[in-house]
Amino acid sequence: MPADLFQSLLSNVWAILLTIVAFGASIFVHELGHFLAARRRGLHVERFSIGFGPAIWSWRGKDGVEYRLSWLPLGGYVTLPQLAAMSEIEGESSVDVSQLPPVSYGSRMLVLVAGAACNILFALALACIIWVNGQPSNSMAASTTIGYVAPELTLADGSKVTSPAREAGLLAGDVIRAIDGHPVGEWSDIVQTIVTGSGRTATGEPKTVFTIERDGAARDITVYPQLAGPDEFRRVGIDAGYELIVHEVAAGSVAAQAGFQSGDQIISFNDQRILNITTYSEILARHKTDSVNATVRRGEGELSLVIPPRPGEDALLGMALTTSFSVTHPNPLEQLTDNVLMTVRTLASLINPQSDIGLSKMSGPVGIVRILHSAAQVGLTAVIMFTILINVNLAIFNLLPIPVLDGGQMLFATIAKLRGRALPTNFIMATQSTFVLLLFGMMLYVTVFGDIRRLFRDMQSEKPAATAPANAGD
Repeated sequence: MPADLFQSLLSNVWAILLTIVAFGASIFVHELGHFLAARRRGLHVERFSIGFGPAIWSWRGKDGVEYRLSWLPLGGYVTLPQLAAMSEIEGESSVDVSQLPPVSYGSRMLVLVAGAACNILFALALACIIWVNGQPSNSMAASTTIGYVAPELTLADGSKVTSPAREAGLLAGDVIRAIDGHPVGEWSDIVQTIVTGSGRTATGEPKTVFTIERDGAARDITVYPQLAGPDEFRRVGIDAGYELIVHEVAAGSVAAQAGFQSGDQIISFNDQRILNITTYSEILARHKTDSVNATVRRGEGELSLVIPPRPGEDALLGMALTTSFSVTHPNPLEQLTDNVLMTVRTLASLINPQSDIGLSKMSGPVGIVRILHSAAQVGLTAVIMFTILINVNLAIFNLLPIPVLDGGQMLFATIAKLRGRALPTNFIMATQSTFVLLLFGMMLYVTVFGDIRRLFRDMQSEKPAATAPANAGD
């Protein structure tokens, strides 16, 4: 077996293993919270299952609890017959609930909230690992400066329109301070805030207000995003600004002839500032038969170089380019806060009729596993960072006041407490059954029309890596 094929195989096996561990651990931690709280409060625990449906493996411990691994890896459950009638998804209970002691309101709330609490604690522990070990970053990811304004956007039907950023007058070098009043700290904040925005004009067109800093002065610029790309997300046609640093120069190349050296930072071509690889490529492509005057920073000073005419040469001129990298140590609580804000903003946009986020644009289990697998191929730190987001998502989603979820059970318990008597069993079971169907129907819809559709689309469009248009990520 060739060495590169063997290395690729090992890499994929490692990525799959990390994916299983991260996804499974997140579910396990949530159910463990319910389990430990229930045992602490003296509730009867019948089953602890990772996954739904028939058991792949099961074992009954000396404590009388059946521990099992089930076929449908879409979550998990702890069977607590005193707490809720969940036979629709957990199976029938083998005990007579009427013979078990009643559970107090305080115990119910404690057990129900314990799953989410454990997810948050687990996320906090992972955030501490990131804090201690550090998080690799580059100037592109950390940027809030516009590095490139695309002239056009490609819509979902393939047609092209003038980019909203170009129409609004945004410029390369503008520093974005806030979008729709939400402060932004890095480029992913900018992308997420644009995508989940809900601003609209009087005629119903998407609208976003950028607060930028230009020449030391703050100003608000209204931009009208387009629904672009295959997923029809709100996009405006901008990309991050970052420095381009010469990493290596090939001997005898055009770059070597022009005098470029490793470590040079490219400042400008023909007096046009270079803040993005696309600007670099576009200028060189327009002037293949002309000389290009380049300004670079070398050491503490700047110097001018002349790139000669180069018909037929590639845009890189025979040199490898990079940008600056650093290792940051973000505060664990700040990491949690950022993930909570991202989750809440996404959920809010999902239920906001003014936004352009729908169920088909969300990720279900297949999409989550796919993202985890991609993160695992990057490295362990990327997996930990995404697992933090998964656990924050699980915690918040499960506390929503929807029957079947923990928040729904808490709502039922609170209503019963306020009315002084339990809700009718038939009402609870009918409501649970209805929402079980709705929940699994939603997951099926997200999986088929979101995850699987994107998977097949990406498989069909996979091509050798090339310089991507800069408007692809906003």
